[in-house]
Amino acid sequence: MNKKKVVIIGAGPAGLTAAYELLKRGGFDVTVLEETKVVGGISRTVNYKGNRMDMGGHRFFSKVPEVNAWWDEMLPMMKRNRLSRIFFDQKFFDYPITLKFKTLKNLGFGTTIIVGFSYLKSAIFKRKEKSLEDFYINRFGKKLYSLFFENYTENLWGRHPREISPEWGAQRVKGLSILAILKDIIGKKFRRKNRKVETSLIEEFLYPKYGPGEMWETAAKRITEKNGKIIFEAKAAKIKRSKNNAVAAVVYRKDGKDFTVKCDYVISSMPVKDLVAAMDDVPEKCAKIANGLPYRSFKTVGVLCKRMALSKERMIPDNWVYVHDRSVRMGRFQIFNNWSPYLVKDSKTVWLGLEYFCDEGDDFWKMKDKDFAALAIDEMLKLKLIKNKKDVLDYHVERVKKAYPAYFDTYNQFDVLRKYLDKIPNLYLVGRNGQHHYNNMDHSMCTAFEAVKNIASGDCEKNNIWGVNTEKEYHESKK
Repeated sequence: MNKKKVVIIGAGPAGLTAAYELLKRGGFDVTVLEETKVVGGISRTVNYKGNRMDMGGHRFFSKVPEVNAWWDEMLPMMKRNRLSRIFFDQKFFDYPITLKFKTLKNLGFGTTIIVGFSYLKSAIFKRKEKSLEDFYINRFGKKLYSLFFENYTENLWGRHPREISPEWGAQRVKGLSILAILKDIIGKKFRRKNRKVETSLIEEFLYPKYGPGEMWETAAKRITEKNGKIIFEAKAAKIKRSKNNAVAAVVYRKDGKDFTVKCDYVISSMPVKDLVAAMDDVPEKCAKIANGLPYRSFKTVGVLCKRMALSKERMIPDNWVYVHDRSVRMGRFQIFNNWSPYLVKDSKTVWLGLEYFCDEGDDFWKMKDKDFAALAIDEMLKLKLIKNKKDVLDYHVERVKKAYPAYFDTYNQFDVLRKYLDKIPNLYLVGRNGQHHYNNMDHSMCTAFEAVKNIASGDCEKNNIWGVNTEKEYHESKK
């Protein structure tokens, strides 16, 4: 029996899920091309001297049975409590914002009154949602938006919220608003059975013992055991098409040499911008749209320290904390000890990940590791995360390219590009960067499930793949 040859570009969650599912079905010869030396994409785990870094923070939580079954098949995971807060004005606020007494106390009586009337105004006089700013103000009021969303969003994306499509908010903050928070409080008060909990309000999640990378390293091992091939440091450089517009082969570059892999199907999770750049005969309009698609990258410095200074205990209990202080560049910090104690070599130390958003190639991105770490440690002192520099034992810097597909610039024309790419019969786009869609890990896996189903059935339609993570209720909402 001649097996159908499938080339998968990218060994992140979407690519590896697709590879494993095809090999389980049988009848497919699978080759995965991965540009880096490791699997997992942004969901990888970095091991530095026995201390492990989760790049971006990854909760394993999904309401999709197929995803949960897939994770269970791969490896057992620990159940972890979720705690993430906002750090603003040297005070901690719940994330998402709640209406607890402590929140109101931290805001102060005067500000609380302004927030209340601001929300009532927004509830009565709804804005037409032309931007992310409109989206947030409609749900939280202008005052709360200005306190907790405006600056952080601009720091994250490098653009003011009024320049960003409301689609991002609709995708990431589905169902969350002051009204939703009030409903959740009432539900808890009266102990309603089957109470719906909005996405960002989930209280528990699963987590691999050694971080998210353990999941994808295990998946990669299973793929090779089933005779799938994973080629590392293999950059997809050219997509060759036949006369009928189908992809005939993928050329990848490794060690300065080009290699060609013929194929019957291609599943791509590489950035759409790079995919289109690797194609010939792309219409000028589509090429311009692809070239103009924006991405946001980030840098993380892992800081090993003796203790934190924000608590009487050695460290605060959060998994991660959003920094809303306008005086620093830091966007968020993680406490890896609280994700899993196995991420930290010495349990008597505190292992932090300080995250900074930037654009690939800008001055911040190009800053030397030593200088970047010095800036981060100075900001730790400014925020009073530590008492003095002597508390720092070691540090390690990591860069993540194209971590977040952004919703501005040519993104408003993305549908034109999508229609063009969908006409290539044997090309299936999956994952966060493959679809230029801010998917969570389980969403990316679902796009892979759908692509594999289509390939197995000979279906060239792509709507079901694009339909993942477009429903009004978010995948991580919980009953």
